[in-house]
Amino acid sequence: MSEKKLKFNSKTIHGGQKPDLAYGAVIPPIYQTSTYAQTTPGGHKGYAYSRSANPTRTALEQSLASIENGNYGLAFASGLAAIDAVIKLLNPGDEVLSTNDLYGGSYRLFKQIFEKYGIKFQFVDMQNANQLEKCINDSTKLIWVETPTNPMMNIIDIKAIVHLAKRHHLLVAVDNTFATPYLQLPLDLGVDIVMHSATKYLGGHSDVVVGALIINDSKLADQLYFIQNASGAVCGPMDSFLTLRGIKTLHVRMQRHCENGKAIATYLANHPKIEKVYWPGFEDHPNHEVAKRQMNDFGGMISFIPKGSSFEDAIKIIEKLKIFTLAESLGGVESLAGHPASMTHASIPKEERKKIGVLDSLIRLSVGIEDEADLIADLEQAIG
Repeated sequence: MSEKKLKFNSKTIHGGQKPDLAYGAVIPPIYQTSTYAQTTPGGHKGYAYSRSANPTRTALEQSLASIENGNYGLAFASGLAAIDAVIKLLNPGDEVLSTNDLYGGSYRLFKQIFEKYGIKFQFVDMQNANQLEKCINDSTKLIWVETPTNPMMNIIDIKAIVHLAKRHHLLVAVDNTFATPYLQLPLDLGVDIVMHSATKYLGGHSDVVVGALIINDSKLADQLYFIQNASGAVCGPMDSFLTLRGIKTLHVRMQRHCENGKAIATYLANHPKIEKVYWPGFEDHPNHEVAKRQMNDFGGMISFIPKGSSFEDAIKIIEKLKIFTLAESLGGVESLAGHPASMTHASIPKEERKKIGVLDSLIRLSVGIEDEADLIADLEQAIG
């Protein structure tokens, strides 16, 4: 059967993968080498130096392309390294329209690194794509989208953004970290670049730091490969191996993340001490209908605000949790809890955080794949 015809669950295991040519190993080996023997200058078997390419990384990149329905995959040392490569496509004076609610590390990279080199950024509420056109000007070159957003779980209509971008000849990049290709396929919706912090759901076991870009257009892929090789922010063979291993169980993990996420979100929404729960699966969530249309389920990421809580109250709840681990990151098999204002989004000025709803009392959960009854019991004893 043609690989293109494989269903997603099969692609996570077989997509882009072939037995190793040397000995027929079913799992791609860890090629822990920096360089490769040549018979004559330039006479090699496709690999000369591991910054440029490594067989284990190639296996990962082929898998990434397959599960996102893309033609080309590139693996990086982190999600931020992948974003860094995308912004390096631009020139001083160019402008990026970015989601206003986004990962704090992305905001920091945009504002504190690239702005000083003359690249401009507008942070815009993209929940109503029709309002975005007024923000476009002659300098706009790229629209940067997170959906669902981090940490407010806003949903952005990818098709509507792509339609607008094509009219103005703009690139569209989507951070698909929260949804993963199990839930959402931005390239199928017309996006130019898909980005992942593969550290999260793709790796899935909190044991690796990797970033990814997936592209369809060959010219754009060549530009990004040049940046990847020239800048050198690549992941090593062990990280590639671990991420590829994680991808092979992505479909079964995501199914459980979604099941547990729904159970936890429903529990919190019905809790008398919880003021607000942010999860796109609720019918009253803004753009819930968009989420139903462009996603296969609603994921395991949830944010919530306890009633009348302050910074101190939120911290007390988080510190009481026993199964949910207080930690940075998300998307692992274990459940994590975080405080965006002081952790993942601390690099965003407080006044900017408040504008998008990232209050000092907001708690973010990455719901893992443990038994849902245990997770609910843990939240019950912590909230009181």
